[in-house]
Amino acid sequence: MFDNIVFTANIVAPVFLIIAVGYFAKRRKIINEVFVDVTSKFVFQISLPVFIFLKISVLDLSQVFEIKQIAYIYGATIIPYLLIWMGTIPFINNPKDKSAFIQGAFRGNYAIVGLALISNLFGDDALGKATLILAFLLPLYNVLAVIVLIVPKHQGKINFKSIFLEILFNPLILAVIFALPISYFKFILPEMFISTGTFLSDLALPLALVGIGGSLNMENLKRASNLAFSSSIIKVVVLPIVLTAIAFLLGYRNDDLGIMFILFACPTAIASFVMADAMGANSKLAGNIIMITTLGSVFTISFGILIIKSFGLI
Repeated sequence: MFDNIVFTANIVAPVFLIIAVGYFAKRRKIINEVFVDVTSKFVFQISLPVFIFLKISVLDLSQVFEIKQIAYIYGATIIPYLLIWMGTIPFINNPKDKSAFIQGAFRGNYAIVGLALISNLFGDDALGKATLILAFLLPLYNVLAVIVLIVPKHQGKINFKSIFLEILFNPLILAVIFALPISYFKFILPEMFISTGTFLSDLALPLALVGIGGSLNMENLKRASNLAFSSSIIKVVVLPIVLTAIAFLLGYRNDDLGIMFILFACPTAIASFVMADAMGANSKLAGNIIMITTLGSVFTISFGILIIKSFGLI
């Protein structure tokens, strides 16, 4: 048991310690809001797309592409999304609160926290598979988020063309689109290109984690509402337990089960605040959910990995 605790600590601690570094650096005024904003844009538009491109471009798609796993992940995202939405109908009347609550409860920070944890837990082999899952998950997250941010407010017709173009030209989606042909046809990239890309991609996860820490505001925790805590409990407690248990019953084991647990257990994505703020939802509620789930996932992910490891499932 002690060995499993040490194993779990070695996996989880580095990720959340880097987040802590960002938080305390912000408190000591080593970094500021401008740093967080600029680095977030750099990671989203340059470093993380390069990271995803390099990981997918070297994959053997015949070995890592599992349509049944993708189908389960889609179902495990869409069905809870609809159930959460229906569950809010009797309890949340304000459409701005409803939108922020639902988005916070279903949309995880898999691209940053998830990939960092999977890298520590399973190494590069599983990271390639995890990145391919991200390629399918990103468009789904964006479509569902836009729908839930628009429909409750009844702001006229949904502009599907605008939504499609926004998703298509998302830097992370473009990275996938350009990488898949290279992977499929097994093109060998020039060494100079790979070396440059590696330098950029190595910045992606640590810089993003520092940015997450820098964006945390503990003062808001005191003012967080019951809605924020309820949405957070659904995100980091209820969904990981239920969805990982179903995956186990369906026969998933080892790195497949571990990847899906981390996917379901990730804290709420920072993008949920950005979208809530831009589209007129309750951005304060969205920010509080991000903060609570980020802090709470330190314990829930650690405990989950410990349990799964103790039963020899990963």
